[in-house]
Amino acid sequence: MVNPDFDVWAPNADTMRLLADGRELPMSRGQDGWWHVQHAALDGDIDYGYLIDQDTTPLPDPRSRRQPNGVHGLSRTFDPGSYQWHDAGWASPGLNGGAIYELHIGTFTPEGTLDAAAGKLDYLAGLGVQYIELMPVNAFNGTHNWGYDGVLWYAVHEAYGGPRAYQRFVDAAHERGLGVIQDVVYNHLGPSGNYLPRFGPYLHQGAGNDWGDSVNLDGPFSDPVRRYILENVEMWFRDYHVDGLRLDAVHAFRDERALHFLEEMALRVDNLAAERGGELFLVAESDLNNPRLITPRDLNGYGLSGQWSDDFHHAAHSNLTGENGGYYADFDSLGALAKVLQDGFFHDGVFSSFRHRSHGRPLDKSVHSANQLVVAVQNHDQIGNRAAGDRLTASLSYEQLALAAVLNLASSTTPMIFMGEEFGASTPWQFFTSHPEEDLGRATAEGRLREFSRMGWDPSQVPDPQDPQTFQNSKLDWSELGDGDHARLHRLYQDLLALRQRVPDLREPDFRNISVEYDEASRWLTVLRGKTAVALSFADGPSKVPLPLQEPVRVLLETGPSVPGGGVIQLPAFGAAIVSGN
Repeated sequence: MVNPDFDVWAPNADTMRLLADGRELPMSRGQDGWWHVQHAALDGDIDYGYLIDQDTTPLPDPRSRRQPNGVHGLSRTFDPGSYQWHDAGWASPGLNGGAIYELHIGTFTPEGTLDAAAGKLDYLAGLGVQYIELMPVNAFNGTHNWGYDGVLWYAVHEAYGGPRAYQRFVDAAHERGLGVIQDVVYNHLGPSGNYLPRFGPYLHQGAGNDWGDSVNLDGPFSDPVRRYILENVEMWFRDYHVDGLRLDAVHAFRDERALHFLEEMALRVDNLAAERGGELFLVAESDLNNPRLITPRDLNGYGLSGQWSDDFHHAAHSNLTGENGGYYADFDSLGALAKVLQDGFFHDGVFSSFRHRSHGRPLDKSVHSANQLVVAVQNHDQIGNRAAGDRLTASLSYEQLALAAVLNLASSTTPMIFMGEEFGASTPWQFFTSHPEEDLGRATAEGRLREFSRMGWDPSQVPDPQDPQTFQNSKLDWSELGDGDHARLHRLYQDLLALRQRVPDLREPDFRNISVEYDEASRWLTVLRGKTAVALSFADGPSKVPLPLQEPVRVLLETGPSVPGGGVIQLPAFGAAIVSGN
């Protein structure tokens, strides 16, 4: 027998009833819009919902931990404290330059569950990554989705295995020396199953961002809304033992308060880390190129640990593929890539042709470190938001994919790998949804077509996100792992990640100790840190690349036959080498 307390913030309601285990229980109004039922005698985990005013259809709990029958159904109680953890010896190392592996639970394995993904943890540990970053797992309508249409932020999507499977996954990861980062979405809610406005002013009605109404972070009654999110942040660390959170699109937050929501969040996480031990952290996705996000609070920053860097991706992609349309336009030069490697941001106050205005501001090299920037040559957005969802594998040779790997994994920033990238997966990663509502599904498909107009991509290449085959197409084909160039690329990724751990120069965090040289005409670029140089050739034929090292020079890793000597290294077409000198 358990005696749970049911509490819900519903300032919009005149009356509230709890429907629990088939019984209706009247709720009493407390202070500040909270409603309570105390010590309702109920057996075990039960299904429940809330009846607002004269409603006859119960709504799920805004803080629901389980939704076994979908986001429109009843919530189910869940006791996170009953799980027996086995990770007492684990302490998060923090955002220290170790590689991140981004994956989507639904397409990472054929089964598409957390338990099936846990079966791949030995593989990921053997690959040599430090963290696994899970794309959003909170409850959304339908069976499959990228996860950014979630509507119940406290619940783990049932088709993935629910909250208990999530605990098992993190526990197993920590046992193998792998940390876990959870991608969370606090800037908007999905279009189906969002009942929060029925309870209270969770949203700024009519004040929207790219995905709908903004979350109410600074308006009337915003204190409980902020607590709703901040307590969700703490939930991931306390109840699920994650090591970090990736915050989706923080540029979409609307907050004019003196204490910005991101600063308040970072302070909470730092306090929690001091309590629990280890280096818990927050990483923001932001397109603002605003150093304040990752500036310490004592220097008037928000104090986040890191942020994604799209500039690195765009410069790498444009130089690898030759694409220079849309938002790639400013990055079509080795000079742009060199600036990103040496300064962190490309748009640091310079003009952005895509935005038609100047953008960003410089990082302070005495304050900000390179490993605060999470970079990638491929990620879910940059693949999935292409018309056909095509990976680099679709257009680049093995040699070019190997060059991309060295560029990413031998950078001083924190490198991220998107699932399957490490073996050159041929499967696409496409945008997929499973909205049960026909009108919503059609609107989503039509919206995708409109999105690509500025990039000049062929709309006929855009798959229907509602077609179940689009989801199936995006699942990894693990049989490729042992074949030919797939296996060869996989070995290269293992070697690169092992070398990154073994050679401290490759993880040099101080921008002031990074030197970049390049030749635009000859298409080569070198990165020097300490006594280690990374030589990269983007030329389609053999080239001689000057080495800023003292002889004798030793090759630590090469993607193809390379010959050092006489102050240069001879590289094959699209070749790369990591070398050390005296």
